[in-house]
Amino acid sequence: MAFAILASFVSALAALQVANGALTRRVTCADGSVTSDAACCALFPVIQDLQANLFDNGGCGEDVHESLRLTFHDAIGISPAIASRGQFGGGGADGSIALFEDVETNFHANLGVDEIIDEQRPLLQRSNISAADFIQLAGAIGVANCPGAPRLAVFVGRQDATQPAPDLTVPEPFDTVDSILQRFEDAGGFTPAEVVALLASHTIAAADHVDPSIPGTPFDSTPELFDTQFFIETQLRGTLFPGTAGNQGEVESPVPGEIRLQSDSELARDSRTACEWQSFVNNQAKLQSAFAAAFRKMTILGHDEGSLVDCSDVVQQPPAPASAAHFPAGLSNADIEQACASTPFPTLPTDPGPVTSVAPVPPS
Repeated sequence: MAFAILASFVSALAALQVANGALTRRVTCADGSVTSDAACCALFPVIQDLQANLFDNGGCGEDVHESLRLTFHDAIGISPAIASRGQFGGGGADGSIALFEDVETNFHANLGVDEIIDEQRPLLQRSNISAADFIQLAGAIGVANCPGAPRLAVFVGRQDATQPAPDLTVPEPFDTVDSILQRFEDAGGFTPAEVVALLASHTIAAADHVDPSIPGTPFDSTPELFDTQFFIETQLRGTLFPGTAGNQGEVESPVPGEIRLQSDSELARDSRTACEWQSFVNNQAKLQSAFAAAFRKMTILGHDEGSLVDCSDVVQQPPAPASAAHFPAGLSNADIEQACASTPFPTLPTDPGPVTSVAPVPPS
């Protein structure tokens, strides 16, 4: 009896080891890279090309910011509500924004994305992967160059678009909170909390066209870092315009050289999103995990995940966080416009020294 039990235990252990081996099976590619699936091998030369010829050898600059923006502007181009009316509702993350650039870049919400599409095009053409996969890969690899960023999901196997996405699927900075939340819910069932998480992308973003007189104006004081400053500084009382006043979709910001979108300001103060917004203020770990989860959902819009290959292990480990939550010099808790009714705004230190202007993000 004891022998039978022992034999059964050994058999079970062997089966577990086989199962674990299957789960952890690795593939060695022709260039020596190791990954989880042979389909992912094609990505390594593409990544090398991106880093060397688009991202300034691993930098977190303008082309990273714009590549991340492009992932969203392509993926959000899907509307089941439009499709329910018998019209084409878009294919989500299907590369249509690049494949039908002459159509989609003329949509008002896509103003300026033609620049990164054109910069990416030579790399896409020599990549041997779909435009849909390339756009999402470029965003994930670029973000991983930024200190404090999470590793983002990468999938391959998307089919490229055969027609452009419809207009009015990309939210605008002058849209109401109601409109923005409805658009995200329609596109992919995103909750208000997931919308807030996706806006963590603005921590490494800059605006070129909201105020055309000051291109490259960042949304927070540390655009080279994936940190929580965006969520802090959007809750500070606005006192100035960094360039000219009266621009559609812009409201006053708290720091010289920093721009604030109307939509960011209103989402930071709306009762449906304010507490979630504030929850990121001094929680880098939550910022990373929530953004990674929301990006994973966004990056496969229009596709069945089961039909795709998960190649997330090709993404490099991002540099460690390089800053702690703080107020810019000259500002403090007294300058916060408290919007979360249930939790006080955290007490944070203030940067020492005189008030300075945030420098624009240099062009690539």
